[in-house]
Amino acid sequence: MHAQIVLFDGFDPLDVVAPFEVLHAGGTASGGSVTVELVSAEGAREVVSGTGGLTLRATAALDPERADLVLVPGASGRVGEPEEDGGAEEVFGEPVDGTGLTDQPVPVLIGRTLTTGLPALLRSAMENPSVTVAAVCGGSLVLALAGLLEGRHATTHHLGLDLLDATGAHAVRARVVDDGDLVTGAGVTSGLDLALHLLEREAGPRIAHAVEELFAHERRGTVWRDRGPAPAAL
Repeated sequence: MHAQIVLFDGFDPLDVVAPFEVLHAGGTASGGSVTVELVSAEGAREVVSGTGGLTLRATAALDPERADLVLVPGASGRVGEPEEDGGAEEVFGEPVDGTGLTDQPVPVLIGRTLTTGLPALLRSAMENPSVTVAAVCGGSLVLALAGLLEGRHATTHHLGLDLLDATGAHAVRARVVDDGDLVTGAGVTSGLDLALHLLEREAGPRIAHAVEELFAHERRGTVWRDRGPAPAAL
């Protein structure tokens, strides 16, 4: 499995680094059956996160024809609506430098992704039956606001569940939701559990368990799937 983790201006670093480390370690534990790289819609470039100007480097362009897994992180910034004086340009403006990303509201940073080439590339990934698309936290909202999650089961940060539902997705209050070729995680640290679940699907439970032990992390919660009888009211 070759995984591409997407960087965009204002991304949340933990949404990226946690899955990257899990998948990288899984590649080592499995003798190279899992590989992972950081990519962007624009190709190789320095990409500034929404956390204190922390920068990571995308080494290649997002390419759904070359990836088996495409993972979309959320954004890092203030939780709230855009400033009144920002207007539509504030939400849907062009990518900016690190100083412009500092302390921006999360909706602004997610909104900016819709003005880039990312939505078209993610649509190609979603339409490719050989690609699994995953998202952590607000990454689900990037997909949903691009019109890609209608009718699909997904989760996101608990503050964004209503918005996710409003886009036509079936929002599920769970830490990890497995909807076949779409796998989503809730809050920021769920990226660890999501990546371990993907690793278990691809490389097996013994490999995933070895990585859990390496990072001294035990997965939380039950992975939600649309299977079995519906529960009665509790």
